[in-house]
Amino acid sequence: MRSLWYRSRTEALDDAEAGRSIRLPVEVTVPPLQQVLRRLAMALLVLAFTTFLVWLDRSGYQDNSDGSVDLLDAAYYATVTLSTTGYGDITPVSDTARLTNILVITPLRVLFLIILVGTTLEVLTERTRQQVRIHRWRSRMRNHVVVVGYGTKGRHAIETLLGQGIPRHRIVVVDPQQKTVDAAGSDGLVSVLGDATRSDTLLKAEIQHAAQVIVAPQRDDTATLVTLTARQLNRRATIVAAVREDENVPLLKQSGADMVVTSSSSAGRLLGVSVGSPHAADVLEGLMTYGSGLDLTERAVSEREVGAAPRDCADLVVAVVRDRKVLDHAAPDTAPLRAGDRLITISRTGNGTPHP
Repeated sequence: MRSLWYRSRTEALDDAEAGRSIRLPVEVTVPPLQQVLRRLAMALLVLAFTTFLVWLDRSGYQDNSDGSVDLLDAAYYATVTLSTTGYGDITPVSDTARLTNILVITPLRVLFLIILVGTTLEVLTERTRQQVRIHRWRSRMRNHVVVVGYGTKGRHAIETLLGQGIPRHRIVVVDPQQKTVDAAGSDGLVSVLGDATRSDTLLKAEIQHAAQVIVAPQRDDTATLVTLTARQLNRRATIVAAVREDENVPLLKQSGADMVVTSSSSAGRLLGVSVGSPHAADVLEGLMTYGSGLDLTERAVSEREVGAAPRDCADLVVAVVRDRKVLDHAAPDTAPLRAGDRLITISRTGNGTPHP
């Protein structure tokens, strides 16, 4: 709350502008009809309690019509008092009745009015609440994953991230289509509407604080521009991009991508393997689908594994990453394993340690 109170006018306007394009996951709320019924029940409860108080102290009130106050008169007085109508035909005359009006019935009147206008107040404050949520989200978002494009590639990438243990609130989707952004929000993801080739759009996704960036748009030229813009805004993030054509891979790497995946070539190789060895293709598909049985994961070498050979590890080690070089598991340089090595392993679902 302190950061909200002391934020500058520029920051407030920036949050308001961001709120038009950033969609946070929908909070679980009570259905509107249920909210209205609950508030109506609360109002009736306050009215009944006030009626009981007046009827309990009925000797301290005077009715100008017949001089006595019964239960109906108490309910009538409570109704006109809580609604601030106050015709004055029934009035408190004793000290006890007046003290009860001051200390009990007046606060109940305020509570009654708050309950009645609660829906209107909620509508008026919804925009402010959204800005507050946006501000809190932007101030807390650090070391997250930005996924540009929520098509087939982007969706499957996010499914894999979720399977590896990355929580939904650490994933931000950027897409130029409103219906796609709405779909991401419905899936519980923070989404940003806008052109990812523009710096202001990526800044709304807090890309300057991101740890990983996945670039998965529909066009290769868009992927190049997004990668270039993302690298300019964040020099330390790991950027992984997907392209359709092999000839665009060098261009993506020159733009700042750490890893480039060629979707068409990968699909073609899988098709070739499927023709010659369909069962091997099933295994490859299973390895690339996280949680399907066997998982291909990357993890750090444990303290117990330091000094051992790759074949002595509990998981099946297929490669060792040392000094940013990928070494075959059977290479003589891989044994013994050293502290700081990373292992590419095949393990059963749930046994592997996800990539941090």
